[in-house]
Amino acid sequence: MTRYAYLGPAGTFTEAALRTISQSGDESLPYSNVTAALDAVRHGKADRALVPIENSVEGVVARTLDELAIGEPLVIYGEVTLPVTFALLVSKGNEKNQIKKIATHPHAEAQCRTFIAKNYPDAEIIITSSTAAAAQALAKNEFDAAIAAPITAETYGLSTVATNIGDNDGAVTRFVLVGKPGTVPTATGHDRTSLAAFIGADHAGALLEVLTEFSVRGVNLTFIQSRPTGRELGHYHFIIDAEGHINEERVGDALMGLRRICEDVRYLGSYPRADKVAPTTTPATADASFKEADSWLADVRAGEKI
Repeated sequence: MTRYAYLGPAGTFTEAALRTISQSGDESLPYSNVTAALDAVRHGKADRALVPIENSVEGVVARTLDELAIGEPLVIYGEVTLPVTFALLVSKGNEKNQIKKIATHPHAEAQCRTFIAKNYPDAEIIITSSTAAAAQALAKNEFDAAIAAPITAETYGLSTVATNIGDNDGAVTRFVLVGKPGTVPTATGHDRTSLAAFIGADHAGALLEVLTEFSVRGVNLTFIQSRPTGRELGHYHFIIDAEGHINEERVGDALMGLRRICEDVRYLGSYPRADKVAPTTTPATADASFKEADSWLADVRAGEKI
C-alpha cells in the first residue's frame, strides 16, 4: 500500500490525475495546498505526493517550483498529464438565481476569462486554494457559483449550469509525483531530468553559460524557468527540465559541467515522461561515443596513445 498526499480537497484535478496511477488498497490523503502535501512526505505522513507543476495555458505553478528548489530536498519520481475542462456550478435549487460571486482557483479563472466576460461581466471572482475548494464552499452556500472540474458536481451535490467553459479546448496540466531522495529509477529510454541551477553572481552571459553546458553535449531542454531565490532582489535560480536520464553519459556530463560553473545545483530527479517521447541523439552524443572518448583519454594519459 502506498500513501499518496495530493492537492485537495476531494474533487480536484490532482485527485483525478492521482486516480490514473494509484492502485486498489492505496491511501489518498488530501491537503489544502501544495506545501502541505509535500510536507506530508517530508514528515513521513505520506510516501509520495502528487502536485501540479505546469499548465499548457496558464504556465507554471510557482509554489511547486519553489518548494522543490528551495524547500527541504525532495525528488520527482514520475509525472502525469491530464486534459483539463471546467464547468460552472451552482447549488441545487439555485439554477435560476442571479450570479454575483464566482469562486475558483486563479488558474481556472485565467482559463475561463472569455466565458466570464461574456456571461457574467459584473460578477466578483473569489480566489480559492483549488477548484474543489471552491465547489466545497459553494455547497455551504458561501458563494453564488463556482468554476471547477465537472466531477465536483457529483462530489458535492451541485448543479451544472454550463460545461466546457474554458477558453482553450486543448488545455493540459502536468503533475509530478514527488518523494524523499532515494534510489534513482532505472532509465526507460523516454525520460526527463529536472534540476535547479543557482548562479553564484549575476553577470552578462550567465544564462548562456548554463545553456551551453547542455547544448555542446546534445541535450535538449524541454522547460526552463527563472525564479527568485528569496535572498535579495535580483537574485535568481533556474528550474530546468532536460531530455534524458542522469545515468546517460551526455546528461551526467552536462550536470557535472553545470556544477563547475554554478554556485549550486540541486538534482530534482530523473523519471519517465508521461508522453513517452524519446530524446533525439546523434552518433556523437550517444553513450557509446562518450565512453569511447573516455577510453581514448585514459590511454593517452597512460602513454599508450598519442
